[in-house]
Amino acid sequence: TPHDSTCKTTPHDSTCKTTPHDSTCENRTFSRTTFPGTLDQSLEDIKALINQEDGAVHGVWLMAEVDHWNNEKERVVLITDNSLLVCKYDFIMLNIEQIQKIPLNFIDRISHGNFSFPQRSLLKREGEGVRVFWDRLREPSFSSRWNPFATDYPFSTFTYHPVRNIDHRFTALCEIQSFREQLMESAQKAHLKMPVPGKANGVLVLNQPLLIEAYVGLMSYIGNQNKLGYSLARGNVGF
Repeated sequence: TPHDSTCKTTPHDSTCKTTPHDSTCENRTFSRTTFPGTLDQSLEDIKALINQEDGAVHGVWLMAEVDHWNNEKERVVLITDNSLLVCKYDFIMLNIEQIQKIPLNFIDRISHGNFSFPQRSLLKREGEGVRVFWDRLREPSFSSRWNPFATDYPFSTFTYHPVRNIDHRFTALCEIQSFREQLMESAQKAHLKMPVPGKANGVLVLNQPLLIEAYVGLMSYIGNQNKLGYSLARGNVGF
């Protein structure tokens, strides 16, 4: 089953105000992420933790993970022979904070499309995303749905990272369509190579709206507007 490994750190630096589609300001805001060598260092650190069971790396992406309360969180995502690795990396302290490892032969559904919310929800999110399921028979509990810190959801949702328009390298690195295609191919191979007893083998791919069942999101609004889920430094305190 998927599992996490975590550690803690406290970063610091400076930031700037952003406006939509302002790639110059985005470059300054995410200067630690886009600084030459920083991303390469993160990949070296993460790859050092990949073991023989995971296998060779087939692709790397920089994306934003969207949780069940519409909060954005910066993630480095890798696909190997046998695993999907979702990594929280501190680009200021150059430190791995968390890795979630999902066996590819557990992945049974991939949905992609625009985001949607319940009819009475006050929240909204533009753009499209990809949602990866690894246990289609398990639904989130009632308590998990109303707990903003719940981590037992049987799926992860990804969308574009804000730096995707800075240059050609980041455009390719943040492309969720190539991620979806590579994940589908790798998961299908993993199902054939290592079928899970009692589990339907194969991956179902659906083009459909990605529902986020959240209604009131003051916390996510403040967090997303101020990019609290990203490795930014704000005065003397970093997040």
